[in-house]
Amino acid sequence: MEAGIIIVVIILLGVVVSSIKIVPQAQAFVVERLGSYNQTWNNGLHFLIPFVDRIAKRVNLKEIVKDFEPQPVITKDNVTMHIDTVVYFQITDAKLYTYGVDNPLNAIEMLTATTLRNLIGDLELDETLTSRDIINSKMKIILDEATDPWGIKVNRVEVKNIIPPRDIQEAMEKQMRAERERREQILKAEGEKKSSILIAEGEKESAILRAEAIKQQKIKEAEGEAEALIKIKEAEAEGIKILNSAKADKTVLTLKSLEAVSSLANGTATKIIVPSNLQNIATIGTTIKEMLKDKE
Repeated sequence: MEAGIIIVVIILLGVVVSSIKIVPQAQAFVVERLGSYNQTWNNGLHFLIPFVDRIAKRVNLKEIVKDFEPQPVITKDNVTMHIDTVVYFQITDAKLYTYGVDNPLNAIEMLTATTLRNLIGDLELDETLTSRDIINSKMKIILDEATDPWGIKVNRVEVKNIIPPRDIQEAMEKQMRAERERREQILKAEGEKKSSILIAEGEKESAILRAEAIKQQKIKEAEGEAEALIKIKEAEAEGIKILNSAKADKTVLTLKSLEAVSSLANGTATKIIVPSNLQNIATIGTTIKEMLKDKE
C-alpha cells in the first residue's frame, strides 16, 4: 500500500514538474486548451494545466532570412530569365502565424514568385537589369501587405541574381568588351594628345629660354665692351693728368711723339696732327704738348 502511494506521489510530482514551462527570450508559445486557442506565452515562467492545456506551436520571433530558389520569369520583350530572391521577415503575431496559413514559409515563397513574375512582366530586359532597387522596394511593399494576415512582417526583399539566357549573356559580354576597347582607344588618344601638347609646350619654353639666354649674353657683352671702353678712356685721362702734373720736358714729349707716329703707322690713332717739318723732333714734341692741352 505504501509503495503504491509512493508511486502515485512520484507520478504526480512528475506531472507537476512537466507542467512548469519556461519560455526563452525571442520565442513565443501558442497554448491550446481542450483543442482551442487559449493564450500566447511570452518569455518567462508559465504553468501548463495537465491533460487540459497543450503547447500547439513554438514560434521564433527573431528575424528570419529565407533564400528562395531561382524562379523563371518572362520580361515584357519576351526574354526568359531566372531570378532568385532573398526575403527578410519577422513573426509579429504568433497566433496569426499559427492559424493564419498552412506552411507559412511555402506560402511566402509562392507569393514571392508570383509577385516577381508580375513585376518583371512589365519591364523590358534592360530595365530589369538596371532596376533592382525599384523591384526590391515594390516587392517589399506587396509582400508586407499580403503577409499581414499571417502575423508576418516583411522587412526587406533583395533580388540576389538575375540570370539571362546564354545567348543574351554572350551578346552582353561582346557589348561590354567592345565598350571597354572603345574607352581604351579614347584614353590612348587623349594620352597621345596630352603628350604632344606637353612636348610642344616644352619646345616653346626651351626656345624662349634660349632666346632669353642669347639676349642676356649680348647685353652682358655690350656692357663689358662699354665698361672696357670707359676704363680705357679713364686710363688715357689719368695718363694725361699725370703728364700735365709732371710737367714733361722736351725728352718725354719727343718720346710721346715717336709713339704717336707709331700709332699712325698702325692705323689706330683717331686724331693725329702732323707738323710740316717731320725732321724737327722738337716741333713734334711741341705739337703733342698742344694736343694734351687741347684734351684738357
